[in-house]
Amino acid sequence: MNNNLYIKNHLNQIPLILLLAFLITPSATAQTLSKEQMIFYTGHWEGERFADGRPKVPDDLLQRMRAVTHEEAWSVMKNEGYKHQYEEGWLVVQPDSILVGRAFTAQFMPGRPDVYEAILKKGRVKGQNAWPVDALSPGDIYVADQFGAHIDGPTIGDNLANAIFANSGNGIVYNGAIRDIEGIKALTGFIAFVRSYHPSHHNPAHNINTTLMGINVPINIGSVMVIPGDIILGKNGGISVIPAHLAEKVVTTSEVIRLRDMFGHLRLREKKYTAGQIDSRWTGEIEKDFSQWLEQNINELPVPRAQIQSILKERTW
Repeated sequence: MNNNLYIKNHLNQIPLILLLAFLITPSATAQTLSKEQMIFYTGHWEGERFADGRPKVPDDLLQRMRAVTHEEAWSVMKNEGYKHQYEEGWLVVQPDSILVGRAFTAQFMPGRPDVYEAILKKGRVKGQNAWPVDALSPGDIYVADQFGAHIDGPTIGDNLANAIFANSGNGIVYNGAIRDIEGIKALTGFIAFVRSYHPSHHNPAHNINTTLMGINVPINIGSVMVIPGDIILGKNGGISVIPAHLAEKVVTTSEVIRLRDMFGHLRLREKKYTAGQIDSRWTGEIEKDFSQWLEQNINELPVPRAQIQSILKERTW
């Protein structure tokens, strides 16, 4: 049989992890994407990037993202064809806080002594759980797939939490258990979305229970694929994972919805329109009234006039 045909016929039988092994370039610590591969996976992003190729969504956009609701983010992403971007079922260490930032990912797998030792030989003396933390940048969120490990699984305690916060000024999305929860609660500003809490430790010196296999690689957190540079929006017990190239659209759409709500509530208090008129599709008269009001108040939001008007033409809420 022709070799190319044989490969084509059997490609779908190769486990995904083996395919990733061809795509991912080994580093001194674990597997990671090269700059070229990072750009390949995030090709829709046209803005600034970090030195490693990861999308760098602007800080001002991240700040504006804090006011976005999950419903608004979900609606925009669904309309763009992104249907698996929300994950629930978290233990939130600071339940009334909002977590926003750029995803910096880590992939852990169940422990294997031979693989753990092989990776350790190419890395550094200290534990693998600390390796990704050293590379965090301000505004990053450490997003780690710890495969839901619980007993003897925690790789994040109050010491590592302090290191993460020192490097990123931000928090974590952690698909596993943490330990030292009281110490983590005491770290003001460190927002943690985790699966569970357990006082045990992975302690590789006695029990190799987890192995770090990837740093800044595509991972899955529950039902969501997370690509390095995605924007994490964590609030009200859930997280939305927003592709970098959709971040501005999510934010500006949210701001327009907020303006429309401000206008609608104002007119209801004035008794100019009924609740039925505001709750249903707006008539041409209301849309014209809103446009006039928008022109008078558009400078209240940090959104260019042309951008808001473009969004208003594309859809009606």
